[in-house]
Amino acid sequence: MGHLDHAAFGLLTPALSYVMAVIGAALGLRCTVRALGTTGRSRRNWLITAASAIGTGIWTMHFVAMLGFAVRGTDIRYNVPLTILSLLVAMLVVGAGVFWVGFGRDRGRALLIGGLATGLGVASMHYMGMAALRLHGSVHYDPLLVTLSVVIAVVAATAALWAALNIKAPVAVAVASLVMGAAVSSMHYTGMLAVGVEVTPAGGPLPGASAMQFIFPLAVGLGSYLFVTSAFVALSPTVSERAAYTSAGLPADPEAAAAEAHGPATTSPTTTPA
Repeated sequence: MGHLDHAAFGLLTPALSYVMAVIGAALGLRCTVRALGTTGRSRRNWLITAASAIGTGIWTMHFVAMLGFAVRGTDIRYNVPLTILSLLVAMLVVGAGVFWVGFGRDRGRALLIGGLATGLGVASMHYMGMAALRLHGSVHYDPLLVTLSVVIAVVAATAALWAALNIKAPVAVAVASLVMGAAVSSMHYTGMLAVGVEVTPAGGPLPGASAMQFIFPLAVGLGSYLFVTSAFVALSPTVSERAAYTSAGLPADPEAAAAEAHGPATTSPTTTPA
């Protein structure tokens, strides 16, 4: 049995991964709140941005945390196509849950189905990312802890969507994001506690890319996307805020008005909304 280290760089990777999870959750919740206040194309665009933010935040959280994962006696590499597929799965399945909430007529039913879909998306991303792991040995899992991690993911996702439906104040959204970030991180480390590795003697070089060759640059790029998009959403006034500016005799920002009217641009997952 190989010795597993989940924090090879100390508290750096757990803390940074938590920050990524919080930013993704905050941006996703804020965009969902914006979406529920609009209709048509605007709602669709805000929901796409919400799904990409939550999916990107969760994926970045997972792989930043994995930068600190080490197994004594073997190097670790990652299958590149499977790792990228895990990102796409996260955004698509989370998107399905967010859209169900955004367009569902029955809010209670939409919340349950959306929370289940989003939670399963989070769990699918995690275990698909783990399937991309390449090392000298075999990986096995504790079924009980795996089940617990999936339950945590579903409960966390449902709670986050409930917050999006019922919490409008920015401060309350911030608190909900902190809780969501903690829940997603708990899901990740519960899933990692389920992992066991049987190390075998090295049989040659491992296929795939190292974390620093592939995961780190991609995580930095996606993290930058989250920060830039968060700044846009935070600084873009809502319809009600612009109405307050107008009633107070202050000029409304025409660019912000256009963004709110049509939602963020959705030409590509890494395009900053405009």
